[in-house]
Amino acid sequence: MVVKQIKLSSQSKEKLSRLKGKTGIKNWNILCRWAFCYSLSERTLPTDIPINADSNLEMSWYTFGGEYSDMYEALIKGWCKDMGLPTDSDNIAKYFRLHLERGISYLAGTNFIKSLDDLLKLGVGE
Repeated sequence: MVVKQIKLSSQSKEKLSRLKGKTGIKNWNILCRWAFCYSLSERTLPTDIPINADSNLEMSWYTFGGEYSDMYEALIKGWCKDMGLPTDSDNIAKYFRLHLERGISYLAGTNFIKSLDDLLKLGVGE
């Protein structure tokens, strides 16, 4: 397990709320999965900034990952290895959170996503 609990910043919660409205996806964890994977696909280091986990949006690791939680853990560990970063538990947790926050910002910041179809097109690279 990468982290026990995931708590997002207020800004990320607001961004996710807007994405929920645009896409019709009702569950926070589904959008968070998209955001995490989208950030990983960038293949660059997310900016190492402190994350102000000040919202009331909180979920467990198993809520985030569901039946695929082991896969998400392997993705972040593999990314750290590929980037030449340590794979200790603190570093894995740090970069997971940084990717999640960055991914949410990326998805919300693109004026491309106006519907679920736009999100799906982004996922298949159209």
